[in-house]
Amino acid sequence: MVIKQLAYLVALAREKHFARAAKACNISQPTLSGAIRALEEELGVPLVERGHRFTGLTAEGAMIVEHAKRILGEIDMMGQSISDVRKGLKGRLRLGAIPTALPLVAAITGPFSERYPAVTLTVLSMTSNAIQSAIDNFDIDVGLTYLDNEPLERVISKPLYLETYVLLTRTDNALAARDEIGWREAAELNLCLLTPDMQNRRIIDGIFRSVGKAPVPVMETNSIFNLCTHAAVPGWVSIVPSQLARFFGIPAGLKSLRLVEPAASRSVGLILADRQPQSPLAQSLLAIAEPIADEV
Repeated sequence: MVIKQLAYLVALAREKHFARAAKACNISQPTLSGAIRALEEELGVPLVERGHRFTGLTAEGAMIVEHAKRILGEIDMMGQSISDVRKGLKGRLRLGAIPTALPLVAAITGPFSERYPAVTLTVLSMTSNAIQSAIDNFDIDVGLTYLDNEPLERVISKPLYLETYVLLTRTDNALAARDEIGWREAAELNLCLLTPDMQNRRIIDGIFRSVGKAPVPVMETNSIFNLCTHAAVPGWVSIVPSQLARFFGIPAGLKSLRLVEPAASRSVGLILADRQPQSPLAQSLLAIAEPIADEV
């Protein structure tokens, strides 16, 4: 068994197409097919369901792919460690961030890039569940996600800030004469919220449940920026993280009101996989990341 065979199998599982997998690996399709057949012969089990085209992995193939991802991840970390010792930190750091934290990522990646200019950064917008899965499967090196709302598994974490919440309303709305509003009262308004697959939405729903409310939003979106723009619709309001409103500023014609009773907050921070050996890139990012100012 050679490492390239495992890499080809993982590429095929990802692309679900022999030609696309071969292109992704910069080899010919016959080379990829032959390598996977050789791997099947060595292991003594079929890994790929074959017809006229790729139709899926066998049960054994799916299991081997999961092991292969871990093996390839360990090899990548080994290479990073050797490079770090010889020439200083370099390579590619992959960071997955929840959408509500994306505007603040530059406060982390900026100082890191200044310290390690030879490292290329990839930043992806991901749900919190996708971040956990990607950390487990070696698809990203670091996550920026909620730390204390839903359980995280097999990770090391570093808190960076507390996410708090405000309600955005038009300045010509009667609410704009105030500086704060209670969650119970907010539940009766025409709310724009994130979709239920986003943890921010599950947090908001949980706060409403804590005050005995279950509002039905007039608009749902998976874009945090859409929440800001839809708050400008007459009669509609949006609930957004106060950090987002502070970072971009309150759009013209809108005002933010603090959400109180309760004064809710959730911890957001960096996570990396709790495994050995650890990625030098991920460790270095955690080491230099400083708490982000939380001034609302």
